[in-house]
Amino acid sequence: MVYVEVETIATVAVASPSQSSPQAIKSMPGASVVPTQHATAHPYYDGSENATSKALIANALAQRIKSINVDNCEAGGEDAFFVADLGEVYRQHLRWKLNLPRIEPFYAVKCNPDAQVLRLLANLGCGFDCASKKEMETILSMGISPSRIVYAHPCKTASFIRYAAAEGVDHMTFDNAEELYKCQRYFPHARLLLRIATDDSKALCRLSVKYGAPLDSTAGLLQLAKNLGLNVVGVSFHVGSGTYDPNAFVGAVEDARRVFDEAADVGFEMKLLDVGGGYGHNNFEAIAAVLGPAVDQYFPSNVRVIAEPGRYYVASAFTVAAHIIARRTVEDPVTLEDSFMLYLNDGVYGNFSGVMFDHQTPIPRVLTCGDQFLYGKRDADERLVKYSIWGPTCDGLDCISSSSFLPEVVSVGDWLYFTEMGAYSKCSATKFNGFPDDHEVVYVCSEQGAAALLDS
Repeated sequence: MVYVEVETIATVAVASPSQSSPQAIKSMPGASVVPTQHATAHPYYDGSENATSKALIANALAQRIKSINVDNCEAGGEDAFFVADLGEVYRQHLRWKLNLPRIEPFYAVKCNPDAQVLRLLANLGCGFDCASKKEMETILSMGISPSRIVYAHPCKTASFIRYAAAEGVDHMTFDNAEELYKCQRYFPHARLLLRIATDDSKALCRLSVKYGAPLDSTAGLLQLAKNLGLNVVGVSFHVGSGTYDPNAFVGAVEDARRVFDEAADVGFEMKLLDVGGGYGHNNFEAIAAVLGPAVDQYFPSNVRVIAEPGRYYVASAFTVAAHIIARRTVEDPVTLEDSFMLYLNDGVYGNFSGVMFDHQTPIPRVLTCGDQFLYGKRDADERLVKYSIWGPTCDGLDCISSSSFLPEVVSVGDWLYFTEMGAYSKCSATKFNGFPDDHEVVYVCSEQGAAALLDS
């Protein structure tokens, strides 16, 4: 573990993926360490409402880049890297508790299994949505009770079911008859949740095409579960990842109420509702405004309600910086104006995998241009230059952006940065073409409460 002094504002902890001990972020600063008025006056502050967070991120980026000498660093020393503000994760949790106090968050580990994020959420009392043996093992290895895990995969590997049974992870989902026979064979005492299909037509990533029992099949599945002596304790649903229609949650809650009633007719007394994921950073209050009342309207207070937020917690907390390794000039044959093809040392087979898998459209910003450090620079009135932005692999599909506009003419050796990179980025990076998938994370913390929890 290396601690890097960042000007006069803060100390940040720099960790490689293999360095995730509790001591890794022991000295992280919080809001009381970095007063807002100091951050506001800092030249890297970009004018946003969270001055402390922006100043810490800017300083971490500047210090990390300053430490790299491309002329003599080791091979890969200029690799892309992240800056993660764990204070942002903390604020998202407070925001959740304020707007959906009844609904317990079970963080979707698949979204970003960063060890420090998991530690913070565990200390905040979150549960965890796990989809594999590895994810369950990761959470259990942190000393977290198996009662705080839901094995939320409707179609499970038999050996993973046996692992869950051995470790006491007894809440798990199903959506078909074959899964019930599997559960009877390998974990007959599991507490099962029937996952139902939803209208996910207004989500970025539709899931009901693959998972979820159609409503005309739920009564039969409940009867089969009863005949097999299994224990169905609740209903789960997922309206799709990145949904932009809050009312999709209302319809799904109404459908879940119907299935609760069907279960009562069969003889089950359900006491758990899982309202899944799909919560965005920008529309969360709109979702909460309809979801909270719908849950209260259709389900009495003795029904426990959980959710599976993922991107909501981490998307805005991570920024990635990537190095420009090559540039090609392209002249328009009509206008004779130049545009540029930029090649970065990170791409869609790396931390930008969400371009292919998650419908993401990362927005590039100039971090350095020559000797200038431009994090947060306002550029609305400046002349824009056209670029296409490419990853480092030999695959023509490795394109981050086919058309972007930046205010500066950047060159080889300069850096770009991308915000909102905490969800479905690092977790799905590959080693394709021999490029690394273990990029460094620089942690900062803009909330004293988060720092205290991480130090406990």
